[in-house]
Amino acid sequence: MLAPHLYINRELSWLAFNERVLAEAMDRRNRLLERVKFLAIFASNLDEYFMVRVAGIKRQIASGVKRTTPDGRTPLEQIHVINDRLLPLLAQLHATYMGLMPELAEHGVYLLNYAQTSEQEQGYLAQYFQEQIFAVLTPLAVGPSHPFPYISSLSLSLGVLIEDPVNGSSFARVKVPHRLLERFVLLRPGCFVPLEQVIAAHLDTLFSGMTIQATCSFRITRNADLALQEDEAGDLLVTIEQELRRRRFGEVVRLEVSPDMSLDIRQTLMETLDLDPAFVYTTPGLMDLSSLFRMVALDLPELKDPPFVPRTPRRLLDEDRSIFEEIQRGDLLVHHPYESFEHTVEHFIQAACDDPQVLAIKQTLYRMGGGSNSKLIEALIEAAENGKQVAVLVELKARFDEANNITWARALEKAGVHIVYGSRDLSLKTHCKVALVIRREAGELKRYVHIGTGNYNAKTANLYTDVGLFTCDPAIGADATDLFNVLTGYSSFSAYRKLLVAPTTLRLRLKELILREIACHHSENPGHIMVKMNALIDPEMIDLLYQAAQKGVRIDLIVRGMCCLRPGVPQVSEGVRVVSLVGRFLEHSRILYFKNGGQPEVFIGSADWMQRNLDRRVEVMAPVEDPLIKTELTNFMHACLQDNRQAWLLQSDGTYQRPPTSPETELFSVQEYMLNPT
Repeated sequence: MLAPHLYINRELSWLAFNERVLAEAMDRRNRLLERVKFLAIFASNLDEYFMVRVAGIKRQIASGVKRTTPDGRTPLEQIHVINDRLLPLLAQLHATYMGLMPELAEHGVYLLNYAQTSEQEQGYLAQYFQEQIFAVLTPLAVGPSHPFPYISSLSLSLGVLIEDPVNGSSFARVKVPHRLLERFVLLRPGCFVPLEQVIAAHLDTLFSGMTIQATCSFRITRNADLALQEDEAGDLLVTIEQELRRRRFGEVVRLEVSPDMSLDIRQTLMETLDLDPAFVYTTPGLMDLSSLFRMVALDLPELKDPPFVPRTPRRLLDEDRSIFEEIQRGDLLVHHPYESFEHTVEHFIQAACDDPQVLAIKQTLYRMGGGSNSKLIEALIEAAENGKQVAVLVELKARFDEANNITWARALEKAGVHIVYGSRDLSLKTHCKVALVIRREAGELKRYVHIGTGNYNAKTANLYTDVGLFTCDPAIGADATDLFNVLTGYSSFSAYRKLLVAPTTLRLRLKELILREIACHHSENPGHIMVKMNALIDPEMIDLLYQAAQKGVRIDLIVRGMCCLRPGVPQVSEGVRVVSLVGRFLEHSRILYFKNGGQPEVFIGSADWMQRNLDRRVEVMAPVEDPLIKTELTNFMHACLQDNRQAWLLQSDGTYQRPPTSPETELFSVQEYMLNPT
């Protein structure tokens, strides 16, 4: 077991990741609206963090849980250290926002407070309020006959203290309908005013005959974990639909308040929502900065990263040869977003739909996205209508994508696609990214497989960096067949030919690979492990890496987000380097490299090194055996390690620092290189 001082707290590690996101908003080398985008990403990330991670800790505190994390902290201690780290970040967030406003104004973009508008502009806003806003609002008074209203998660509200000439002072809540109306009211081209401030300026029309004593803004965040009784879920789809409705009114885990909130209103909210002061946060500026995504959408290309057109892999440019013929010639690697999702993955499924020799298509779908992701779904529906056997495993428990997945699952099922809602073992999420096509060739059946690191989602394929492997390797095809039989039926496999599958074989095989690297290591031929992933949290994997480092194995970890391994500890992890890349695209690919005494092994797949991925999810890692592809991925990982533009280096104290550079240093960004390879 790890000593606590060798394990970085995962919650603090996540906050450190979001701090790196905030640093991108502060980095003047980034274009202006890209910096605004990173502010919105920071805020959106933080919302999810509270809905899931802080909610879980708060639930542990309420249940009296005393057990400690691997770094030795109790749930209550974690809340304290989270706040110690978070409060300065929030101050920095809003200071950055205020600093960006004058820069936006220089380019004709203004986000004004209502008080900054002229008398003429206020006249226009009064008319706009009457015509576009007033009828949508519902003021909710609180009193003996009006219980405190339910407030949905992440909704923005105005709290109002009113003086009634008859009944005295009372409290009312006005919901700001920012999901129904524009979050920012357009005052004139390029000039906006926050919706809540327009409403606040006209509250007298909502409370006629009353005296408004005080007004303030507040926003609550609720626990978003689905409370599924999986052993009692007779119909998982219906159960999740019911839980999604309940999610809006889960336990409150955060209350954000404006600085002008009176102590009376603050106390009323805390008592009504049953909140400890530790979960109340004062927001000095604009509330809900995730809404800045709407500003990022402004048509100002000079303030954004230049657009790019994903490349079509050279091997797929020959229109006289089908994608199946091309895969027969050798395995094919695709690298998104640099290479087109449409002309590779979607083309693969569409070709299977159109090809009369294709008999069956089987696929896992984790995050299916909204309407913009319909091409792949439409191809699967068309294939079913063409008489092919189409089986799709839809993971309904993909957090925050449950509603989208339910919508698409119903559409697929209606078209005759065989739908399975997750693994037969409901405690497991199916997170692997696998598509299997069965084709008749020369009287025999041949299997074509795509295994990826990212979701089958056209939108995120342009935002996330992911790799995918197309192969017709018979052993991998047989493994994929066995996997789908496990997922859709009642088969049970504890061994696979080539694929590493969680929760059955992956953890054990990873352990074997690390121990083999230790055994292969010697001074004349030193061992080397390179791993690229999103998160490294699992204590056993960290302990194995420490063992390898102590034996002298060189270890390079490219971990975008949480990393609980502590590098640079004398006699423990001196040979470990941890790099995080934060840039234009979200680094999402998972790639493993083991030198193996000069006979390298490389794997790609869906699994991060977290307990949930290795033990409580269905994950797949596939070996890369083609020498050219193996070299391509190895070179890519080396390029990631050379990045000195978007890279951060994890220090032994858990903080991150930019690589040291000088004015003469030539900056290298792996993402820019992949966009424009030489």
